[in-house]
Amino acid sequence: MSWGVWQVPESQVHALPEQVEGLDVVELGCGTAYWSAWLARRGARPVGVDPTPAQLETARRCQRELGIDFPLVEAPAEKVPLPDASFDLALSEYGASIWADPYVWVPEAARLLRPGGRLVFLRNSMLVVLCAPDQGSVGERLMRPQFGSYRVDWKDFDGGIEFHIGHGEWIRVLRASGFEVLDLIELQAPADAQTHEFYDFVPAEWAKRWPSEDIWVAQKRAAPTGTPQRHQSVDEA
Repeated sequence: MSWGVWQVPESQVHALPEQVEGLDVVELGCGTAYWSAWLARRGARPVGVDPTPAQLETARRCQRELGIDFPLVEAPAEKVPLPDASFDLALSEYGASIWADPYVWVPEAARLLRPGGRLVFLRNSMLVVLCAPDQGSVGERLMRPQFGSYRVDWKDFDGGIEFHIGHGEWIRVLRASGFEVLDLIELQAPADAQTHEFYDFVPAEWAKRWPSEDIWVAQKRAAPTGTPQRHQSVDEA
């Protein structure tokens, strides 16, 4: 299996536990549940969670085609109707990690995980957000401030509301939710990468020079220290 737009192999990234067989896994914002399907075929027990019925129907069709079966739950990642401490691994690739409020979905992931459980999620890098105009491709200039970044509206896409916070704020959110950060992997596009037709706002040549995607790896270590609070910028105060 591979990560992100540039299809960087997990064998190079090592974000997941070495052994997934027998693990209880929840995929938050699973979409077509391709990660869950991959994990199921390797002996894990996944549950896919997504708020969109059409995505879940596609996931069910993929299950039938692959001859596998695992639960799919229609729910937002911020409020999952599953018991506390039910999973060993929580996973999100361009699902909850960008479409859900991090101050809500990260504590919810912590609730779902057992002590020692791992949270792994991939998302756009903050540098992409800072270098992206409202329309068009990312460039080599900063186009927007980082301080105060939170709810970003990509105006040229219908429903294009995403959540983006800086690395320091991610660390605060994870720690407040009871996680220890194990790794932050900044993905580089491979030398032979070509600009993706559905991700053309980040040219491959740009992503070979700067990170366009991040993978965060965290482990549930302790009880939450409190509800994560968003830090306001000077302009917002």
